[in-house]
Amino acid sequence: MLTIGQLAAYAGVTPRAVRHYHQIGLLPEPERNASGYRSYDARAVIELIRIRTLAEAGVPLVRVQELLGASEEEFAAAVAEIDRRLREEVRELQEHRRRIARLAAGDSLALPPEAVAYLDRLRSSGVSPALVEGERDGWILLAARWPDRMPEFMADKMTQLDDPRTLRMYLMMAEIHERGMDEDRLATLADLMAEMMDEAAARGDLERQESGDEAFIELVDSFAVEAHPMIRRLQELLAERGWTGWSLLERADEPSRP
Repeated sequence: MLTIGQLAAYAGVTPRAVRHYHQIGLLPEPERNASGYRSYDARAVIELIRIRTLAEAGVPLVRVQELLGASEEEFAAAVAEIDRRLREEVRELQEHRRRIARLAAGDSLALPPEAVAYLDRLRSSGVSPALVEGERDGWILLAARWPDRMPEFMADKMTQLDDPRTLRMYLMMAEIHERGMDEDRLATLADLMAEMMDEAAARGDLERQESGDEAFIELVDSFAVEAHPMIRRLQELLAERGWTGWSLLERADEPSRP
């Protein structure tokens, strides 16, 4: 015969758990012997193991009590249902792990595959991690607002990357980000951006850029400005070259550059 401590050890629970199961009527409480101690037999160990196994599988204790008194057919059906639910939970956990792995790799749950591929291309082109991270966070905002337009946005960005000047622009921005503000480099960068925007306007590419939500574009632009002071300075320099805005660059009404 076993003491409560031995019973708990054999079944893989604590004596406190055994007492709790006694209290709620889940495990029959044996009578005390002449010395005032309770003693347990092998049947109690088996019952306690069944209780522990069901409880660890997430079965509520009220349901555990029902199952312990069920027929073999009812018990088998219940176990099959528990197994089905556990397999579903495993699939959900595996999906969570996949998403966490994407986060660890620098991608985001909020970005579609097209955006992930675009960011990967930036990384593989040598764009600095800090700049890619800023780009990623901006696209998270845009994907939240216009999820249906992300394939279109990303197709345009991929086409832009086919132009070597686009990569040069990103590398110059990364250099300024790492080395600090420099007016000469900023002016060269603004010249490059204005040149590409002039060509895009001549092709009619900018006609597709209407957002329909100017307040949100202002929000995205403010996020970019807060990320690094070079963005605000670039906006000023681009305005001198005839362009205003940031996320959606537009021709200024009255270019101030001579």
